[in-house]
Amino acid sequence: MKSKTSWINSLKDDHMNTQNNMEERLWDYIDGNTGDQERSFIAQLIQTNQEWKTKHAELLEIHQLMHAHLDLEEPSMRFRQNVMEAIAREHIAPATRTYINKKIIWGLGGFFITMLVGLIVYRFAQVNWSNTSDGTIPITIDRLNWDRVFNNTYTNIFIMVNVVLGLMLLDMYLNNKKKKSLQ
Repeated sequence: MKSKTSWINSLKDDHMNTQNNMEERLWDYIDGNTGDQERSFIAQLIQTNQEWKTKHAELLEIHQLMHAHLDLEEPSMRFRQNVMEAIAREHIAPATRTYINKKIIWGLGGFFITMLVGLIVYRFAQVNWSNTSDGTIPITIDRLNWDRVFNNTYTNIFIMVNVVLGLMLLDMYLNNKKKKSLQ
């Protein structure tokens, strides 16, 4: 069985090598890189063999398409200078320090800090402080029940109010920016 598959594979390889060899020879023929004797031999093959004839027609079409697209217009000698002058006429964006409103940054920071402090205060409010007989805090990280924090109605309301306040702050900022640009 191995000899049969290896024989088939060798036939496939021979066919591929023949195809590659045929393409190589035809490209040399089209480009004019062959001697007179080989040129006449390939011309005879193109006339007599249908496979060579169709492959020659395909490669000749590719060759003509490639040369048709190589004759594109080149830009003028002053093209680079024209582009640089057009860029120089454009308005250059100012440094970020001039167009970022520091009040907005402080407002967003305050919003997030308030949210974190609120969550921490809420969590400490959930601790049962009556079990502290020896003076230690009765919190172990392994026992924290995060589901109680994030599935609680009050926590969800707190987060929702903060999101609405943040969106209102963003809306006020965008409206002020729009008014300033219209003036």
